[in-house]
Amino acid sequence: MRARQITAVVIAVGGIGLWLVGATAPVEAHHAFAAEFDADRPVEFSGTVTRVEWVNPHVWIHMDVNLDNGSTEAWAFEAGTPNVLFRRGFTRDSLLPGTDVMVDGYQAKDGTNRANGRDITLQDGTKLFLGSSGTGAPYELARPGVDTADPGQ
Repeated sequence: MRARQITAVVIAVGGIGLWLVGATAPVEAHHAFAAEFDADRPVEFSGTVTRVEWVNPHVWIHMDVNLDNGSTEAWAFEAGTPNVLFRRGFTRDSLLPGTDVMVDGYQAKDGTNRANGRDITLQDGTKLFLGSSGTGAPYELARPGVDTADPGQ
């Protein structure tokens, strides 16, 4: 009987210990588009892929973007999940470092060089949707001058 009591106490203490470790571990929550990105701040850049992080919950495409003044600037574009991108036609060889692309999307609310990617256009003209479904991103909204001709022109 004594051995059973000791075993029960060890299991209980171990369980509480595991619970405490789990309760204090950092948790990364999946976020909605509007929590981090601004639909009123569209961006569009051409540049060169420097790195792609094929990780969950979102793929990140890192680029040196070409600015109007001839310089480059490092940016990161959030895309959908790896599985979603694979189903849309991406392969791990689609975006190798050194690949020239054009990306449009929406800048981060904090003003940093991060954006939620909307579309990416490869050198051969192939255009692929980067966004993840259900995030609240304004994919269906036409952007004057980008998706449509400006009314004033």
